[in-house]
Amino acid sequence: MKEIKKKDWIVIPPDSTVKETTTALEQKGIKVITVWKKEAALQKIKELIPKGAEVMNGSSTTLTEIGFTEYLKSGSHGWKNLHLLILEEKDPTQQLELRRKAASAEYFLGSVNAISKTGALIACDASGSRVTAYPFAAKKLILVAGTQKICDSLDEAMQRVRDYVFPLEDARALKAYGRNSSLGKWVIIEKEVIPDRITLILVKEKLGF
Repeated sequence: MKEIKKKDWIVIPPDSTVKETTTALEQKGIKVITVWKKEAALQKIKELIPKGAEVMNGSSTTLTEIGFTEYLKSGSHGWKNLHLLILEEKDPTQQLELRRKAASAEYFLGSVNAISKTGALIACDASGSRVTAYPFAAKKLILVAGTQKICDSLDEAMQRVRDYVFPLEDARALKAYGRNSSLGKWVIIEKEVIPDRITLILVKEKLGF
C-alpha cells in the first residue's frame, strides 16, 4: 500500500469522486443524500425523522458540528429522545441496559470514520456502544459524514482510521473521560439488504475526524 501523508486525510475530493462513491454506495443498498453545507445536513435529518419517532444517537463530533446534538437536547423536535432517558437513569446497571435497548431505536444517528470509493462504510469505536446499532439493530440508520472521509479503497479507509482518526479520538477521549480510547470494535458495511434502512448524508465540507 502506498504511503499516505496525514494532510491527505482532510482533502475535499472533486465532484467526480463524490458521484463515483455515491453510485457505488447506492448499488450496495445505501441511500445517499449529498448537500453542500452542514446546515443543510441538519435540515435533511429533520425532514427524514417523523414526529413521535424514537431517536438515539452515537457519540459523534460530526453530529455536534452540524448542530444535531444541541437540537436533540432542545426538545423542540417532537421525537422520543432515548439518549435523554438514558442520562436520566442514575443506576449504572439499568443505564447500561437502556443503552443496549436503544441500539434498536426506530432511528439511530451517527457518523462513520471512513468511506471507500468502492462503496463501503467503516466505523470503529472502543466499546461498540455506537457501532452496535449499525449492522442490524437500528430500524433506520442515518449517518452524516464530510466528503473528506472518502478513500480510494477499503484498505486505505482502514488506514485512515488507524493513522489519522484514532490519534485524534484518543486525545478527545482522554480529555473528555480521563482515559484513552482504543480500536476495539470495527464495523464495515459493504451491503444493506433491507430497503431504505441506511441513509448517508454526505456533506461537501470537512466535518468530524
